[in-house]
Amino acid sequence: MNHTQSRTGRRRFLGAALALPFASIDAASGQTLPLTPSCGEKPARTPAQTAGPFYSPDSPRRNSLLEPGGKGERLVLAGLVLSPQCRPVANAVLDFWHCDERGEYDNRGYRYRGHVLADAQGRFSLETIVPGEYPGRTRHIHVKVQAPGGRVLTTQLYFPNEPGNIRDGIFRRELTMRVERAGGRRDARFDFVVTA
Repeated sequence: MNHTQSRTGRRRFLGAALALPFASIDAASGQTLPLTPSCGEKPARTPAQTAGPFYSPDSPRRNSLLEPGGKGERLVLAGLVLSPQCRPVANAVLDFWHCDERGEYDNRGYRYRGHVLADAQGRFSLETIVPGEYPGRTRHIHVKVQAPGGRVLTTQLYFPNEPGNIRDGIFRRELTMRVERAGGRRDARFDFVVTA
């Protein structure tokens, strides 16, 4: 096997390894969900979506958005930030915001808003709650992701098997997180593929 074949094989393997654990069935549509864009030979960057009207700049750096007195179900979201070549993007900034359990956004402060940095292996983790449904939308989480010196990706993440997914004109299946119940919380996974 020559050097080019070795690199191609490695890319296919990495792409397959990244994609395999993140497929599930959406009960509403019965279709397999491509939960995480793939990287490798034919890079599929994470699709961009609107920031919506409630983005606030200069969010605090914190890996827990849990609020005192919050009644929402706990959610731990983790994943990777990768380049289209499947390389980890160290120190990428991920700025998250979402509504509270009643479907209301905090437009005066930073409730359920904050940013985290990916580590040297491109890994990130955020502890928060499962957001409520904002009127007219399905359940979702907003995020801006930026590799050091790269362009900002603005997008939204969605929950599988939500009845509102079918009715929401902004919903995109490829932005659906992989979500599993773990005791009294939900564990979610999503890997971002961004221009580094």
